[in-house]
Amino acid sequence: MPRLSIEDLKRIRDDARHTMTLRSGTARAKITVHLGTCGISAGARDVMSALLKEIEKQQLSDVIVTTSGCAGLCSREPMATVELAGQPPVKYVDLKPDRMLRVLREHVLEGKIVTDFALASGCETTG
Repeated sequence: MPRLSIEDLKRIRDDARHTMTLRSGTARAKITVHLGTCGISAGARDVMSALLKEIEKQQLSDVIVTTSGCAGLCSREPMATVELAGQPPVKYVDLKPDRMLRVLREHVLEGKIVTDFALASGCETTG
């Protein structure tokens, strides 16, 4: 096994700090992409991929991205739930990669709910 370099150790440290930030609840937002089989067949993986790429591109270290199974509305997939600290969660439906990026930009970064794709607000909470 090769030895770890200083750069390897720095990367491990930064990854650990990022994980601790997410676990300690200091994140600005949590986005849950629903990846049940119905969501996957409707394109949720592409939605998730676009979201992760944009978060990495913008170096957003205070946004948690998680996944869940089916949310029960298969005909409205792909779906995602956005939770901002101190605000009710919002469920978005009929997403496509470009729509998810719009939700990231307008709702997560600017604080404005994207009513074009919002199905409901306040119906879920995190523990």
